[in-house]
Amino acid sequence: MSRLKAAVVGATGMAGQQFVQALSNHPNFEVVIMVTSRTMKNYKEALLESNGSSRWTQNTPVPADMLEVPVVSSKEFRPDSVDVIFTAIESDLAKELEPWFAQTTPTFSTASAFRYFDDTPLLITGVNDNHAELIRKQQLERGWKGFVLPVPNCTVTGLAITLKPLHEHFGIQNVLMVSMQSLSGAGRSPGTRSLDILDNIIPYIPNEEGKVRKELLKILGEYSSEGITPAEINVNCICTRANVIDGHTESVFVGLKKQANLSEIKEAINGYNPFKSSSLHSAPEHMIHIFDDPFRPQPRLDRELGGGMTTSMGRLEEEPVLGGVKYVLVSHNTKMGAGKGAVLLAESMLAQGLLQQVAP
Repeated sequence: MSRLKAAVVGATGMAGQQFVQALSNHPNFEVVIMVTSRTMKNYKEALLESNGSSRWTQNTPVPADMLEVPVVSSKEFRPDSVDVIFTAIESDLAKELEPWFAQTTPTFSTASAFRYFDDTPLLITGVNDNHAELIRKQQLERGWKGFVLPVPNCTVTGLAITLKPLHEHFGIQNVLMVSMQSLSGAGRSPGTRSLDILDNIIPYIPNEEGKVRKELLKILGEYSSEGITPAEINVNCICTRANVIDGHTESVFVGLKKQANLSEIKEAINGYNPFKSSSLHSAPEHMIHIFDDPFRPQPRLDRELGGGMTTSMGRLEEEPVLGGVKYVLVSHNTKMGAGKGAVLLAESMLAQGLLQQVAP
C-alpha cells in the first residue's frame, strides 16, 4: 500500500520534533511538507537560529529523510494537498488553524483547543478505542471532510493508562495524584527559567490540575451514540514541575469499588496488553511494565521503555485508607504523551478505517 502524504505543522518546536522522529521512514505516512511561521528552503534550514545554532533538542540526530523536506508558512500551506496533518502548535493558534485544516483533512493535534468539545473524543490508543466512532459525529455536524483529533494532556496519559485495568476489573471510586513533571512538558519557549528550576521543585503549574481532572473522566467515560458520559470518579491532584528533562513521574492513590488484594491487582494490570497482537508501527510490546524493585521506576532510567511508549509502574502497595492501591508511575510526556502518541493514534484510526475523509 502506498504511504499517505503527511504534513507536520509546528515542526521546529519540541513536540513537532517528536513528530519528525516518529514519522521518519514510517510505513504508513510520508512527510512531504512542513509548516512553520515562515517559508524556508527545507527543514534543515528551518532548524537554524539566527546565530547559526540549531533548534533541534532531541538526543538523536535529525532524521536524514527529513532534512530536505520543504517548509512553508501557514499562509502558503494548502491542507487539501496532503492526506493527514499532524499539528504541534499552541492552543490559541490551533483554534484558528485546525478547523481550517479539518475542512478537508484529518488532523491530529497535541493542543488542548478541541479536547473539551462534546463531539470530539479524547483518545489514547489501547485505552478507549471504542470512543473513536464519535469522530464521525464531529464531521457530520461541522460539515468537515476531515476532523480534529487531539491527544490528551501529557500528564493524564500515563495516569489513564495505569487506571484503565483497575477501572475495568474493580471499578474506581477515588483517585489522588501528585505529579513531578519534566521540563520538556513546559516547552522550550517560553518554557521554565533555568534559575527557577535548578535545585528546586515548582509546586504549581497553572491550569494543569483542572485538565487532569476533566480529561481523565472523559477518557474513562462510557461511549454511546449520543456521546461520552464522564466516569463517576472522585479525582484530585497536585501538579508540580521538577528538574528532569523528560518523563513525568506521578504518585497515585486509588480507592477501588470492589475489594481486591495486591496479587489480584497485579494480575489485572499484567493481563492488560492491548498491543499483544497489534501490527501498529509505533505500538510498544507492553502497554505497562511493573517493577518489583522499590527504587523503580525512575524517569532517567525508564522513560524510554518501549521506545518511550510503555508506562512504568512501581511501589505497588495496598492502600488501606482509600481501600485500594497506591503506586508510582513514569510516562514519557513528549513521546507517548504527545507526538509519538498522536502518530500511534493515526495508525490506529487508519487500521479502524476511520482515517478516510467523509463525503462533503
